Formats: sequence, C-alpha cells, structure tokens
Amino acid sequence: MSQSRLTELTWREVRRAGEQGIAVLPIGSQEQHAGHLPMGTDTLLVEEVLDRALAVLDQEPSAPEVVRLPALPFGHSPHHLFAAAVSLSAATLGAVLDDVLDSLVTSGYRRVMVVNGHGGNDEIMRLAVKRFALRARVTVAACSYWTVTADEDEDEAGRPDVTPGHAGWFETSLMLAARPELVRTPVPARTPVEPPPLFDHPPHPGLTVERHGEWERVDGSTDDASGADAGRGGRLLDDRVRGLARAIRAFDAASR
Repeated sequence: MSQSRLTELTWREVRRAGEQGIAVLPIGSQEQHAGHLPMGTDTLLVEEVLDRALAVLDQEPSAPEVVRLPALPFGHSPHHLFAAAVSLSAATLGAVLDDVLDSLVTSGYRRVMVVNGHGGNDEIMRLAVKRFALRARVTVAACSYWTVTADEDEDEAGRPDVTPGHAGWFETSLMLAARPELVRTPVPARTPVEPPPLFDHPPHPGLTVERHGEWERVDGSTDDASGADAGRGGRLLDDRVRGLARAIRAFDAASR
C-alpha cells in the first residue's frame, strides 16, 4: 500500500513512513461562495482532486509512498467576511503552516507537499514553504490544485479567462461534477457589473490592485456561473487530477 492516511496510522507507522514517504497536506477555506455553492467549496475541491490523484498513483507499479494529512479547513478569507467566512489572519495561517511543517519534520518526515484549494492562501503558503526550507533540513513543495494541469483537453473544456475565479463558472462546473448534491440549482445568472472589479481586471498588466468594497459590489462572485456544466467540469477535474498526480510523482523523483 503506497498511500495511507495519517489519522489511521500508529505513531510507529508514521515514523516508518517518514523515512521515505511524502507527507501531503491539503488546505482550503470556509467562506461565502455566492448563493449557490457551500462554504466549504475550496476544501471539498482540493480534497477531491488530491484523493483522486492519489488513487491514480496507487495504480502504478512503483507509486510514491504518500501519507495524506487531514485537510486544514480554514484559510485566509478576510475579503469574504462581508457575507460569511471563518478566516485566519495571514500571520496565523503562516504560523499554523510553520507548526505543522515543524511537527512533521520532528516526527521524521523530510519531504512535504502542500496542496491548496483557496486563492487567498496561495501567497502565504508559498512564503511558509520558502521560509521553512531555510531553517530545516527538508524538501518542501507547494501548489494550488488549479495550476497543475495535464494540459489535456484544456482547449475543449477550459475557460482560462475565468479560471479559477470565485464561485463562478470554473468552481461551479467542478462542484457539479464532484459534489452535485451540494450545488443549489438552478444557478442564477450573475448581473453584469460595471466597471469590472479591479482585483480581477487590473488597469495595467503586472499590477495587483485591490479596492475597498469590491467583493460586496460584485455580490461575492467573479463571473457568471449560470452556464456551468457538469460534463465540462468533469473534464477539468480529471485534468487537474492527472496534473497533480504527475506533480507528486515528479516531486518524489526529484527529492529522493
């Protein structure tokens, strides 16, 4: 068995797995996702992509040894508190990641991968990984699930202009494929917003722009989700699954 869950192992099994294995930590969020998706969308999707990727790897004859940690369900979501969210500050999320990484190293792991499901976590996660590798003898990787693709069928199924977005076409299509029972349907059309929010449409390439009140103004979503489709969502999901499986395999090969 090349895949195991930390919560189901004894401490001696955890120690043995740490000698050669990769500890994989999924992180998500609990935050508003417009009126049609659940608060835990980011956590649910990152877990779905990771679990499917590990199942793909487990079919291979020389699969990497992976220990899957429980998902961290809370992220950095202050921009969604206007509606509802359970948010950690950037400093707290960074400290939590530091403590989890430190615990894993103390428990015997020398290879760790963090897989993220929420855009607000991305910069904090990457900084935590960079900072931790400077002070501990460990090889750490990080990615957000939507960035690691297999580059197959993307032109057919994908819409890069709204990927990943928030509570829009991309996330809704994935949820219709992965957890359709949690999507409130029919998904209403989003009223066009003018001018478009600066966080999604900066006035010049390379700028990051945030303006107070923008999330409330766009009613909590970045784009119209009414055209979301389970079939296209399934293809997008499968592409991320294959991409993440390849990323874990590549990390394993590079960090032995």
